[in-house]
Amino acid sequence: MKNKKILLFLFAIALIIIIVAILIFNKINNKKMAKNIKIGNNTTSQEIVENILNIRSYQALIEVDVKSNKNENKYILKQKYTPEVAEQEVVEPENIAGVKIVKKSNELKLENSKLSLTKIYNNYEYIAENMLDLNYFIEDYQKSENSEYKQKNNEIIMTTKNDKIEKELFVNTKTGLPTKMRIIDNSKKNEVYILYKEVNINNL
Repeated sequence: MKNKKILLFLFAIALIIIIVAILIFNKINNKKMAKNIKIGNNTTSQEIVENILNIRSYQALIEVDVKSNKNENKYILKQKYTPEVAEQEVVEPENIAGVKIVKKSNELKLENSKLSLTKIYNNYEYIAENMLDLNYFIEDYQKSENSEYKQKNNEIIMTTKNDKIEKELFVNTKTGLPTKMRIIDNSKKNEVYILYKEVNINNL
């Protein structure tokens, strides 16, 4: 009987320790999440920019408009990014809908498609490249010495550039989320406009 009481007591202590550990872990995790996504009236432009640069994962539905001297192409794409894998799936145009480009480490592959990678590169410029990815913009911004930001009304405009490419990312100051991106490809004389129709940050 005495042994049974001791076992029950030890079990109760162990249960309390587990519950306390879970509560502490959740509190720490919630603080980390809040640091990345909390946007309030007193949030500074610098804090919003830091939140963008510290994005760990995202999902987005984007509308892409590629303009050149010869023609203009429009696409709707689904994007998904984690540190392990980046995916991009074509929603429109219909003739290439369902094409999914998956990048994992240094490997780039197509899924669920009858089109060859060469054909996509030739006929659908930028779709099979990572130039459209938000994380690619973040990498460029962090690496380049020619990166800066400014606030204009309710938007923060983050700019980065090199000899060939200039990019602008527009971020809403109220939500802290990207609204659009503009890419000028000087090497190919093209301009790319990305509209973020839906975007979900750090929930993957």
